[in-house]
Amino acid sequence: MILRPGEPRDVSRALDIWRAAVVATHGFLSPDERAQIEVQVAAMLPEVALWVAEDAKGMVQGFLVFDGDMIEALFVHPDVHGQGFGSALVGKALELHPAPRVDANEQADNALPFYLARGFVRTGRSPTDAEGRPFPIVHLCYEG
Repeated sequence: MILRPGEPRDVSRALDIWRAAVVATHGFLSPDERAQIEVQVAAMLPEVALWVAEDAKGMVQGFLVFDGDMIEALFVHPDVHGQGFGSALVGKALELHPAPRVDANEQADNALPFYLARGFVRTGRSPTDAEGRPFPIVHLCYEG
């Protein structure tokens, strides 16, 4: 596995990963809600600093968007869930900041267990997401 800064050529693959991961883990979203959020993600990805995780064949299998002390996005293709890509990307976040924060969707069945197992603790909860949609968010911070 290789972690490297993302390049413009990685944006399309990152969006594919986001789409596949959301379909696999965000069953609470309707197709219309997913489509609306995808428009936002597609506009954001080319504008942010991306870190990507490649497999041994050079295929990007996951990505991280990190800003300041915040994990803004961390997604891994569902075909490789459980193979260490997400953990490696969290490791990169820890290299970038000793106590990163992350907001995890409470309804995504894998997000909270993933972060809690890696040393994050709950610091709060919001009843809606950042856009005011009725998707509760759990705020977490790394404590090791």
